[in-house]
Parts: sequence; C-alpha cells; structure tokens
Amino acid sequence: MRTGTVNISFQVGLLREIDETAREESRSRSELIREAARMYIERKKRWKDVFVFGDKQAKRLRLGETDVESEISAYRRSKRGR
Repeated sequence: MRTGTVNISFQVGLLREIDETAREESRSRSELIREAARMYIERKKRWKDVFVFGDKQAKRLRLGETDVESEISAYRRSKRGR
C-alpha cells in the first residue's frame, strides 16, 4: 500500500490528549490519527445512507417536513400525558 505524508497542526491540548491516548493503547500517534480518520469517514458514509433511505421513504409515503414535525409533536404530547 502506498502512503503519503501530511503535516497537520493541532492545539497543544488536543495533541497532548492524542499522545496520551496513543500511549494508553500502545500505538503510535499516526496509527491513532489514521484510525480516527477512518472512523470519521465511515460514520459520514453511514449517516449519508440513513438520509438517502429516509428521503426514499419520505417520497414513497409522500411525507413532507411538516408531517414529520407533526408526528414528533404528537409523540411528545403523548409522552407528557403518561
């Protein structure tokens, strides 16, 4: 696998936390930051999939934003009534 090198700046406090976490997990700073980047990208992809699914369902059921707001309000009212 080919790799590239980047230079990034962190606030001193965050860098200290990165180093502390890397040390606790017996890994390098680079390994920790690589994993954090991978996790961030994967989470973004999953959320994108959720929103695409939601959009498809909304179209299929002909739901609009006001319908969702109404359902949330009705649910909250029902929870208060318990």
